[in-house]
Amino acid sequence: MDLFKKNENYTCVLTNMCMVYDGDKILVQDRANKNWPGLTFPGGHVEEGESFTESVIREVYEETGLKIENPVLCGIKCWPTGKRKRYIVLFFKTDHYSGQLKSSAEGEVFWIKRDALNQYKLASDFAEMVEIFERDDRSEFCYKRTKDGYKKEIY
Repeated sequence: MDLFKKNENYTCVLTNMCMVYDGDKILVQDRANKNWPGLTFPGGHVEEGESFTESVIREVYEETGLKIENPVLCGIKCWPTGKRKRYIVLFFKTDHYSGQLKSSAEGEVFWIKRDALNQYKLASDFAEMVEIFERDDRSEFCYKRTKDGYKKEIY
């Protein structure tokens, strides 16, 4: 019976985030959400019937006005949100885009030089997340539940 319980399904919230870059510039969003304020990359929820790639293309367009092409899956972030529940963020990146940049209700979007990122107020854990986007030897940012709370792990 224990084996069956170990193989029970998880309930997951699936989301995405995309680093759009152009040489040494990256596109950032100053989030209007009080639950996770600060600079981050655009992204959002995967809707029913969408592929992960379709969802990130749609989210970037809705939040920035840019049509991205060829987003490459480059990592993942996850954390537990309850018993057998997880929140999962799929990380994508691309330097293929077209259109006119425009902000949305999600927050102001603008280009910055990559090396200036730490001069801004970043969303919680965003600096560590950027490491996953940029490094080929890292692919996962994970929170694991411990008896004392949560532990961050990067793989």
